[in-house]
Amino acid sequence: MEQVTQLDFRGQKIFAGIDVHKKSWKVSLRNEQMELRTFSQNPSVKELSDHLLRNYPRADYHVVYEAGFCGFGYQREFSDYGINCIVVNPADVPTTDKEKHRKSDTVDCRKLGKTLSEGTLKGIFIPGVEQQDDRGIIRFYQQMVKDQTRFKNRIKGWLNFQGIIISGDADRYWSNNFIRWLKELSLTPSAKINLDLLIQGYEQARGMVLAATKQVRALSRQGRHLRSIELVRTIPGIGEITALLMVTEIGDINRFPTLDALCGFVGLVPNTHGSGDKENVMGLTNRAHHQLREKLIEASWVAVRLDPALTMAFNGYVKRMKKNKAIIKIAKKLLNRIRFVMKQQTRYVTAVVK
Repeated sequence: MEQVTQLDFRGQKIFAGIDVHKKSWKVSLRNEQMELRTFSQNPSVKELSDHLLRNYPRADYHVVYEAGFCGFGYQREFSDYGINCIVVNPADVPTTDKEKHRKSDTVDCRKLGKTLSEGTLKGIFIPGVEQQDDRGIIRFYQQMVKDQTRFKNRIKGWLNFQGIIISGDADRYWSNNFIRWLKELSLTPSAKINLDLLIQGYEQARGMVLAATKQVRALSRQGRHLRSIELVRTIPGIGEITALLMVTEIGDINRFPTLDALCGFVGLVPNTHGSGDKENVMGLTNRAHHQLREKLIEASWVAVRLDPALTMAFNGYVKRMKKNKAIIKIAKKLLNRIRFVMKQQTRYVTAVVK
């Protein structure tokens, strides 16, 4: 009688690095000693899970893929199958110069699997589904505001090209009277069509901004965010929309053990390059949550006028540095206030020096 060997990988770890695409995945499997195999498959969590269970039963599975177009859906699906899965920032994956110049799906998935097996990869924060969807609303609002600004700039650029001068500051508020003036300009038939198309695009973008603003304000008044937003808004310079952005993007403030960790997330840390005894500081790091950083700096310019403690600090900074550098230090202080309010769940007291 033929003897059948029962596979049992209990106590062993199997690592899978996945290069994710819409139509296919490139997967590299390895254990702690060596690469096992590299193959292509359909973009299916179930298909990979079945493969692991069939070929390496009872092993401890670990999966990694890079953050990108597919979001966190695959990570959640792997978790539902009981498989440990992390999502990494592509910039955190160690890459050699040779790999940069000979990039392929096979190279990428092998690199992910190898670094995962070495324990050198750290996954990014995975928001809950509700937090992710709330983020989507505020991010859509910000995108619509940018689209509206682009159409304004296109119209003003077109007017400049045509030699049409806007009197005074009529374009400051883009009122209905200003739009009416644009529509009534005396132009050639082709120029009239061109301007009408630009105005139509602007009006559509403005309508989307108004619709998105209503949804953002409605979201900020929902029970799950109401208390946190009310507390953050007690800080001078923080309005309703900025407060909602802070609450939804930061999420659980306790995931940042220190102020430095929170500053690193927002991007309020310097971009440095050191060699030997020399160290060059080249402004703020490009690795940042750009929306949060922009809003925080905007709020800081308001806060320095409303909070005497920040006014005093700002006046001290500008004696030895430029204003645009001083405001970054104020932004850090403002972020510290936001962190304190969210951690302690207490209202901010104006004019606190620390």
